[in-house]
Amino acid sequence: MALQPRELGMVSVMATAPAAPPAGSSGREGAPATGEVSGGATGDAGRGWVLHVDMDAFYAAVSLLDQPDLHGRPVAVGGGWRSVVLSASYEARAYGVRSGMPMATARRRCPPLVVVRPEPERYARVSEAVMAIFAEVTPLVEPVSMEEAFLDISATGRRWGGPERIGSWIRDTVADEQGITCSVGGAPSKAVAKMASRAAKPDGMRLVTRDEVVPFLHPMPVGALWGVGESTEAELHRLGLHTVAELAHVPLTTLRRALGDQHATRLHTLAWGTDDDPVVAHRRERSVGSSETFAQDVDDPQVVRRQLLHLAERTASRMRHAGVLGRTVVLTVRFSDFTTITRSRTVASPTDVTREVHAVSCSLYAALGLQRARIRMLGVRVEGITEADRTLVQGRLDEPESGWREAERAMDRAVARFGLQAVRPASLLVRPR
Repeated sequence: MALQPRELGMVSVMATAPAAPPAGSSGREGAPATGEVSGGATGDAGRGWVLHVDMDAFYAAVSLLDQPDLHGRPVAVGGGWRSVVLSASYEARAYGVRSGMPMATARRRCPPLVVVRPEPERYARVSEAVMAIFAEVTPLVEPVSMEEAFLDISATGRRWGGPERIGSWIRDTVADEQGITCSVGGAPSKAVAKMASRAAKPDGMRLVTRDEVVPFLHPMPVGALWGVGESTEAELHRLGLHTVAELAHVPLTTLRRALGDQHATRLHTLAWGTDDDPVVAHRRERSVGSSETFAQDVDDPQVVRRQLLHLAERTASRMRHAGVLGRTVVLTVRFSDFTTITRSRTVASPTDVTREVHAVSCSLYAALGLQRARIRMLGVRVEGITEADRTLVQGRLDEPESGWREAERAMDRAVARFGLQAVRPASLLVRPR
């Protein structure tokens, strides 16, 4: 069969007819194809390698899967004028639109911006499918968020080959099965792998061997180091340190006097690429939540309670989908002047029931004793997360055999079959005027 070049970002992959899957694999067609990569790792059969795989503009890419007419146009995922940008396409980023930016600012920077509503349930399904692809390569997968994960491939070389082969297979499989692209970074450590995937974006792969770590890191600005935020970057600039090389060559004792022992040691390690943080498999989210900004500031308690029900329903649904329970309900309230407060309460028994999460959040809201204070944003979050199938839930003596938990699971099944509007709390069917 004739070779067919496939140009994808920084990697040129020559695709051949599907090869037999690696021994012991699930049988997915097409073992990873070899090809050119940016960086030299050929022949190193996975020993001591960590991959960082990051979806490209994940939320925007998933939202556009069934809207091909929007491809090539600047798109942001978010709500109305008063919300923030959840994700932006690369066309929107060219205008300076970034995640976390107020939507009003994004629209001013990019007049042709197209805004699409977020689809949390869809993002969760695609994320779950992508993580399953990673798990075919190695059981050592550490999800960082819905859209990125670290993979320790140190023990997979005999079956899969080197990191360039694995990275190419992951990128091709994600593109073929999910219709979105991802970027892959590979290195001997998590921090360098993360920076390598950033350098590969969008839709590329960058592998950094142990000998290439220092030449890769040292020309970069200090703000490029993973974990260095704006405040740390400003402090390093104040000390006259602007590149990673300058930071790396400051004596550690001097750095400790300026930044403190723990922070200085961590930065020194990152600057030389010698961090040894392990990949922690299957790390669970520590909380599940949802928040939403009102189109206009509200002070009506009835509207607030209705919104809390909407947020509790969304949060509890996500928990049931993820198979987790939680014990602490957290309420977040942001007022019109952007002052933000949080209140929390721990319940007696772990829950994933909308009715219970809503009751606690309403109780927390009532305890604030607000006198028509104008509210801009509300959030409901559940913490103290445990796996549902490993958590004992103590029932009450007066509790019926089939209660709200069973009813909400039945609602989940109806929603999965007929759509989000199939079954909803009655008060959410009528929007306030």
